[in-house]
Amino acid sequence: MTPSLNRAREGRPAAPVRMLHLGLGGFFRAHQAWYTEHAPDAERWGIAAFTGRSTRIAERLNAQDGLYTLVARGPDGDRFERIGSLSAAHPGGDHGAWLEYWRDPGLAVVTLTVTEAGYTREPGGGLDVAAPAVRADIAALRAGPETPVTTAAARLLAGLAARRRAGHGPVAIVPCDNVPGNGAATARVVRELAGAVGANWERAAAGASYVDTVADRITPWTADETPAAVAAATGRADAAPVVAEPFAEWVLCGDFPAGRPRWEDAGARFVTDITPYERRKLWLLNGGHSLLAYAGRLRGHITVAEAVADPLCRAWLTEWWDEASAALDFPRHDLAAYRAALLDRFANPRIAHALAKIAEDGSSKVPDRILPALRAARWNGAPPPGAVRVITAWLLCLRDTDLRVRDGAAPSAAGSLRDGARGVLSRIDPALAGDARLLDAIVVQAGELRRA
Repeated sequence: MTPSLNRAREGRPAAPVRMLHLGLGGFFRAHQAWYTEHAPDAERWGIAAFTGRSTRIAERLNAQDGLYTLVARGPDGDRFERIGSLSAAHPGGDHGAWLEYWRDPGLAVVTLTVTEAGYTREPGGGLDVAAPAVRADIAALRAGPETPVTTAAARLLAGLAARRRAGHGPVAIVPCDNVPGNGAATARVVRELAGAVGANWERAAAGASYVDTVADRITPWTADETPAAVAAATGRADAAPVVAEPFAEWVLCGDFPAGRPRWEDAGARFVTDITPYERRKLWLLNGGHSLLAYAGRLRGHITVAEAVADPLCRAWLTEWWDEASAALDFPRHDLAAYRAALLDRFANPRIAHALAKIAEDGSSKVPDRILPALRAARWNGAPPPGAVRVITAWLLCLRDTDLRVRDGAAPSAAGSLRDGARGVLSRIDPALAGDARLLDAIVVQAGELRRA
């Protein structure tokens, strides 16, 4: 099951696996694995991580004993760090190994980074049982509890069922994606999937504590030239390095019935109410990213740093942040400091954070990042221009075939501009599609964006 890791040449054995992760990408390796590496009890908390469906990154990591280099890329230089918290790496299709880890009595924590779209939710937050992948997984689980499945919810449910059959106690499930109340959201889709599969599965879904989190570290795609830069700086060959900004934040809220690493000693924060932190990040950082991803691309920019250096894009960002900040429950001076820090982070010219990547899957991102502040301002008067600009820029990008926005659940933006606006709003909040003043504002804003 577990790849054989020989770390004698590094002078550190692989830690026993007590954590499981789904989504073996750069963000996980720069964030959850990094926090675990820095926990004082890291030698007790090895991680077994699974990709989504690919095999390449797991193969590369196993070829170098699970060790990799994290490049913390600041404006003035790089810091290179060897990370060893990954004890095993698997391709996502290795379902037998996935279930075997769940049967291990020592398993305590399961983390996820599967993107917003990976939770297969409807706009209202429930499980999208009409999605072909979800339907296929329901049929697979009905056919047999160990039949391979592909969606995150089904993989969690299959694991929980395997653990229950093995007679072991509950674990903590810790989603780390930009979904409001991500712990509760994960619990809901797993519970609803269990209900769709059959009554006997619902007890399995209850065999976990679901932890809400805010996870933050800007982690762009690793460039092709990064391995050479790592080799030049460290003298080590590394086919799987990851690049991230120096900043990192992790806020958690929930129970860990079987224990956890001492992440608080590595800088993580444990709170009793995560909502203020969650909204601050979603609306200001992620909402700001969405604005720049769509409006910045319309102006020809490629990266976040390029877009935020554009005075017009920066003015738009300030307007959006003013609207969002008005609805946030934080002291004004705290928000001002957070916004100033975000500007510095966005402007880091050595972090090539691609706008095209941020623009993907807007249908699962825009509702959580933009609509709460839009609704709050709309109740008090005219449609807020900052929020309207994000939605309008998204609409224009969807209508621009040259920009090729990837979104598996993209709404229809065809027809007249007003029809396109209605189609986009119908997808993210049907109630807004009948708001004539909002539709008018989108049409007007579209003209302004095209002239900008």
